[in-house]
Amino acid sequence: MNAEHKEIWIGAVTITLLVGILGVMNQRQLIGADVAATQKRVLAKFNKVDGLSEGSAVRMGGVRIGSVAKMDLDEKYRAVVTLDIDKGYPYPKDTSASIHTDGLFGGKFVVLEPGAEEAVIQTGDEIFLTQDAVIVSELLELIISEGKAAMAKRLSDKE
Repeated sequence: MNAEHKEIWIGAVTITLLVGILGVMNQRQLIGADVAATQKRVLAKFNKVDGLSEGSAVRMGGVRIGSVAKMDLDEKYRAVVTLDIDKGYPYPKDTSASIHTDGLFGGKFVVLEPGAEEAVIQTGDEIFLTQDAVIVSELLELIISEGKAAMAKRLSDKE
């Protein structure tokens, strides 16, 4: 195969790959439109969302019911988390949201706990009852400082 044929071959493969990539990107947009038809988009505001990211799971009762669509800051510098949740369930208006960790050092996800109200959350509503992410290093520092304080108290009681 001479150099000219190699160049033509490489050009054809490159163009084919680019067309394939554009096709995949187009399919993702179409799939995203289908997903939007089966999900509700709701908001939840948190003071801390450390470790949470777009695409993180939203769970209820241990079952994945959605994902984190995006995260922004409001005018008071609180994290506004947009959740896409399955339309198939009637979530009460007083549902609460908290950020949990999957194991000691695992990824973060949002847990929804249903409330008792009969009115249900609609697309665009806000979940007002929220609990921030627990940061493992802060928790460990608290445990260590409590241990040191207890040890100091025991030593002072012995004297």
